[in-house]
Amino acid sequence: MAFKTVNLKIYIYSGTSGSYTDTDLKYTLSKSLISSDTSVMFEIGELVRDYITISFNNDYLSNAIWVSTVGTAIDDLGIEFDYDNPKINHHLAFDGYGFFEDEINPQLSTDALISSNTIYLPDNTIGKLPIFAEGVGKIVVDGSDTTQITDTGNSNQKIQYFTIPANSSKVEVYATNDSTLLRTINVFNVCEPKYTPFKVTFLNRLGCYQDIFFFLKSIESLSVSDESYKRNTVNTSTLTYSTNETQQQRYNANGKTSINLNTGFVNEDSNKTIEELFLSENAWIRYEGKTLPIIPKSKSMVFKTSLNDKLANYTVDFDFAFNKINNVR
Repeated sequence: MAFKTVNLKIYIYSGTSGSYTDTDLKYTLSKSLISSDTSVMFEIGELVRDYITISFNNDYLSNAIWVSTVGTAIDDLGIEFDYDNPKINHHLAFDGYGFFEDEINPQLSTDALISSNTIYLPDNTIGKLPIFAEGVGKIVVDGSDTTQITDTGNSNQKIQYFTIPANSSKVEVYATNDSTLLRTINVFNVCEPKYTPFKVTFLNRLGCYQDIFFFLKSIESLSVSDESYKRNTVNTSTLTYSTNETQQQRYNANGKTSINLNTGFVNEDSNKTIEELFLSENAWIRYEGKTLPIIPKSKSMVFKTSLNDKLANYTVDFDFAFNKINNVR
C-alpha cells in the first residue's frame, strides 16, 4: 500500500533539542497526496515565526527556539505505515530570511551572524558581534586576545553576542576545530568630536540583533495631528458670549517625533548593513538613556560604491514608534 496522507505535529519550545512535551504541541496539520505526486510538502516557516519573541532592551538575548516535527504516514486504508513511522526531525529556528537569489530554504551563516565584514564603533566604546555557537570554536581579537566559545545545546545560548573590546581593530572567528579561520571582521573606531553618535539596533536577516552607529548630524522633528469642532459659546440667559472662550475647539491632539540620522563616511561593505536595516521590521534607538522602538521612515536607498562615490554617507529617517502624548490604555 502506498501512503495517501501525512499528519504532521509541530512542537515549538525552548531548552535542548528533543526536550518537548505535550504542552509544546502548537500545530497539527494534515495533507494528502495530489494526483501522481509521491511526496507532500509542509511550509511551516510562518507558523513557527508566530512563536519567536522579538524584544530588545539593550540586553542582547538569544531568540532562537527549537522546532520538532513528528510526521506520520497513513495509507489509503487509513492505517499507519510501519516503516520509519513516525518520522521525527528537530530544527533550530531564527527569525531570519533569505533573498530571492538564495533559492529555496537557503543555509544562512553558521559563524558570525552579520552579513558585512565591517563594524564602525565610536572611540572607547565596546561593540557586540552576534555569533552562532554551534559553528564557532574561538574568537581572537587583534591577533592575541582569545575567547573560547562553548555550546551547551540550550536554545538560549545558540545565538551569543561576543563583546568586542573598546578600540579593537580586528576580530577573527574560528571554526570549532580552533584552527580554521572562518571570518575576519574589521573594526573601525571613529572619533567624532562635534556630534553625539546614536546607536540603532535592528533585527537583521540572520535573525539577530545588530548595531549600527550614526556619527554625524542628527535632526529631530515633530509632526502633529488633531481634530476640531465649532462650539456654541452664546450664553442664552444674557444673549452674550465671552471673547476669551474659543469658538474653534481643538481635540484629539497628538504628535509623532522623527529623527534624521547620518552614518558618517563608511565603505561599500556597509551597504549590506544599510540594506538589512531598511528591510527590518524591528528596530530600536538608544536615546537619552533608554531603548526606544523606531521605524525606518526612508523607503529607498541608492547603493554607494568607492568607484562612484569614493566616500559614502547614508542619511536615514526614522519615526519613533509611539505617540508623543501617552495614550496607552
